[in-house]
Amino acid sequence: MTLEVGRQVLYLEAEAIRSLAERLDSRFTTAMDLLGRCQGRIVTTGMGKSGIIARKLAATFASTGSPSLFLHPAEAIHGDLGMLAGGDVVVALSNSGETEEIIRLLEYIRRLAIPLVVLTGHPDSTLGRLADLCLDTGDPREACHLGLAPTASTAAAMALGDALAVGLSHRKGFRLEDFALLHPGGKLGKKLRRIADLMRAGAALPRVRAGASMKEVIYVMSNGRMGIAAVTEDDGKLIGAISDGDLRRLLERHGSHVLELTAGECMTPAPKTIAAGELATAALAVMERNKITSLFVTDAEGRLQGAIHLHDLWQTELF
Repeated sequence: MTLEVGRQVLYLEAEAIRSLAERLDSRFTTAMDLLGRCQGRIVTTGMGKSGIIARKLAATFASTGSPSLFLHPAEAIHGDLGMLAGGDVVVALSNSGETEEIIRLLEYIRRLAIPLVVLTGHPDSTLGRLADLCLDTGDPREACHLGLAPTASTAAAMALGDALAVGLSHRKGFRLEDFALLHPGGKLGKKLRRIADLMRAGAALPRVRAGASMKEVIYVMSNGRMGIAAVTEDDGKLIGAISDGDLRRLLERHGSHVLELTAGECMTPAPKTIAAGELATAALAVMERNKITSLFVTDAEGRLQGAIHLHDLWQTELF
């Protein structure tokens, strides 16, 4: 019985969202236009369960490139109205469309000429009629066995809010790099860290000049603990690399005479590189594609800036 109840809840909520998708029309595009012109913040509001969804929606807008905050409608009329300012857009969630606390905000919203977008299951309600734009979330059967607890209706409202946030982010051309800047913490942040934050540089960078002896190369490789050394010209431009594998093959061909050669004579030219501004995930992709464990970091002119090893990426929990 419990399993069947669980399935029924999921079926009802999924149906509420599917039905909402089928009803989506030009009003959604109009809402995107209105939100896209917002010069201030997208201020979400709602009471009860709708308020929880509105708070989540504010976080989604903010994390996808649209400055946003949540305004509790009851707190607003007790001093928090100052959070609203000209240039904002208010997105109010109310399944009934008759939430008294939000209705009491209308006068102040109108006074500041702030556009109001309402997500409601009852477009003919007070809020639906007074909104600048009303998006119908439908009036689905609640999954609660009493038909009372907000379940399917809140699922639909959250899904529609997510559609607005993602659509707006897409319209703004929000990129992976932009997402990374807004998510520096947690596992997401680690995946989206830039190469510049992870690379080995300065004294930790195994590098030699083209004229360096192979004895010096071996010393630098040993100290660098990356299994590779970069070879540069005098101006710092990267021209090649010598790896542990290269060294083994050189010893097989030349024996101890390899020590009489220079780095420039032994190097493999044009090693794989990456820019410091790229993300850690991009470095991992290059390594996997080329079956290598190290990458050198260069600037636009090809000058060596650093190096990154597969172990450095392991530490960011990319796996």
